[in-house]
Amino acid sequence: MFSLQDLLGQQQGSEAVGQISRQIGADPSAVQSAIQMALPAILGGLAQKAQQPETAPMIASAIEQEQGGLLDNLGGLFGGGGAVNPMMSAGILSTIFGNNQTQVADQIGQKSGLNTGQVASILMMLAPIVLGYLGRRQTQQGLDQGGIVDMLGGYGQQAQQQPQAGGWLSGMLDSNRNGSSLDELASMAMQYMGRR
Repeated sequence: MFSLQDLLGQQQGSEAVGQISRQIGADPSAVQSAIQMALPAILGGLAQKAQQPETAPMIASAIEQEQGGLLDNLGGLFGGGGAVNPMMSAGILSTIFGNNQTQVADQIGQKSGLNTGQVASILMMLAPIVLGYLGRRQTQQGLDQGGIVDMLGGYGQQAQQQPQAGGWLSGMLDSNRNGSSLDELASMAMQYMGRR
């Protein structure tokens, strides 16, 4: 459940890992390691926010709007650097992680061997993929907002049990406070990609 191969299928997932690796100039094994920590963080954060009345409608709406179409055009997501809407990704990640965006990227970087800018770029690319996956599941199962919340709750429980997430994940999500700069991760990712 917590690799791109789990979300997208073996072939498409492996291709996506390769494309992300080329995009950020990193070893695919390190990128795979970072993704396996980032996915439970994103899904766990979405699950937590889906339980909160003030953020649940926004999370459900973002999933409903992304009905899996992105997953049919992943080449466009990675090609040319223009397909990821950085503000959309930054908005989702800011909602999930609040003031902990940089700490999440730092933790994943320390454990995977990547730098914070590389991890920020990975998180920015993973956010729309996760929404696309959830949107496809929502469409296939005909889920309403309550069904989306229940689906995310199941993923959130799995995320908390991931050994690679360690204790830091629940700590980050439990202490999550909104109010951080909307484009904190976006600016880190853009600065890193701009230097390459």
